[in-house]
Amino acid sequence: MTVSTAPKYYVTTPIYYVNDAPHIGHAYTTLACDVLARFKRLDGFDVKFLTGTDEHGQKVEKSARAAKLDPKEFTDQVSENFRDIALRMGFSNDDFIRTTEERHRIACSAIWERLLKNNEIYLGSYAGWYAVRDEAFYADSEISANSNGANIAPSGAEVEWVEEPSYFFRLSEWQGRLLEYYDNHPDFILPKSRRNEVISFVKAGLQDLSISRTTFHWGVPVPNDKNHIMYVWLDALTNYITAIGFPETKTGEYARYWPADLHMVGKDILRFHAVYWPAFLMAAGLEPPKRVYAHGWWTNEGQKISKSLGNVINPFDLVDRYGLDQVRYFLLREVPFGNDGDFSHRAILQRANGELANDYGNLAQRVLSMIAKNCGARVPKPGQLSEDQDEALIGQSTALLPILRKHMDTQAFNEALEAIWSVVRAANGYVDAQAPWKLREKDPSRMNTVLYILAECIRHLAILTQPFMPEASSNLLDQLGIPATERTFGAITDEKKQLRPGLRLPVPKGVFPRLIDEEIK
Repeated sequence: MTVSTAPKYYVTTPIYYVNDAPHIGHAYTTLACDVLARFKRLDGFDVKFLTGTDEHGQKVEKSARAAKLDPKEFTDQVSENFRDIALRMGFSNDDFIRTTEERHRIACSAIWERLLKNNEIYLGSYAGWYAVRDEAFYADSEISANSNGANIAPSGAEVEWVEEPSYFFRLSEWQGRLLEYYDNHPDFILPKSRRNEVISFVKAGLQDLSISRTTFHWGVPVPNDKNHIMYVWLDALTNYITAIGFPETKTGEYARYWPADLHMVGKDILRFHAVYWPAFLMAAGLEPPKRVYAHGWWTNEGQKISKSLGNVINPFDLVDRYGLDQVRYFLLREVPFGNDGDFSHRAILQRANGELANDYGNLAQRVLSMIAKNCGARVPKPGQLSEDQDEALIGQSTALLPILRKHMDTQAFNEALEAIWSVVRAANGYVDAQAPWKLREKDPSRMNTVLYILAECIRHLAILTQPFMPEASSNLLDQLGIPATERTFGAITDEKKQLRPGLRLPVPKGVFPRLIDEEIK
């Protein structure tokens, strides 16, 4: 077996709970991971991109019962919906894990045995508040009453008082070690505001964590005690190492990819990933991941999204209405990643028409159309370059990649797209200033130079926008005659991969049509 010498990058989504259909939140998280995975692959990394479904727990058991289905039959059906959205959104995940798989049961049992061997687990009894919706335990200090008098958690989920035998993880003993780890790894939790929340939570004191249940049976059995089911979060979090071959740690994918470079999560599940998960891992003698990034939530036209309001955003409907690349672009362009954002149909239409169709699409269409009309549909041969005009635009284009690397490594997607658009705007300004349509008669050599510079700039843009808009970028690279082997980021800095004068180009076609939405005229 050949071992890759390329740098590795392991990125994961949370595994999605299967008690409901996929919505915009699921699409948003996975899209962010997909863009990172695509970017890193194009930049020469050996990438492992994981997503999947979390199929155990009391909530799933209740949902299956309500649907009058066996839990396995229920999860088989709902898990398929998440595979469907991955296909519809063009996600490039390398693996799709289900916690009902045998490989996962083996991994969960193995991490339990490690914790038990290291004296990190003991048998006791649990009495306290539990939210089935969150599959989470809460302290008395976190409980309040809603307008109906029901006890609720900070998340808004109703809690119930639970008393049952339970195995406990000695989480209280990890307070100091976790705080030390956060201090030594300042970028372990991003964005910084979320890091501060986690540190405050840990500093307030940690209690030992109940990690088994006896009142339901849909889950991974505790090794050597079949009366207990493993706590769904210990089960779920273990998926990240199941998928790379744990419990084998010396060879194979675990040795190659762990620790994960990035766990991408929503802000509602940050505590599980940034407190419980590193504690579980270190207690088991394993390394924590390098980073946990918690992004914000979407509202819908200013309203909180909820099933009761009937305003859940279906990503399938969005793609059908606006187009795949338009949706991918909007979700990562509209708000700074990490912040909460408001979805509106007017906003996505403005982005699609203003930035994609008018700015980028029109740039490509008019340049390629002028080449087709005035250069015999062949890449023109450039003459002497002007330092303050031609070389300035090419310089902006070639300077993009290191800028994008910096933004992508901090998950600043909107800043990466703004950097790309600064070059799109510069190229449009160059077209207007040079007016190549006026040069055909009076200075055809200069016209050829201008069109070549623009075509080369578009090549850079098309290669660099592939992670965000794979379909449109591929279409544009086809129109530039770029072979598949010359579409990686390495082709940007390789002078031998520049457009070859005389290369015949296909008939140009628009890649971002203007959208008309009758509903919001």
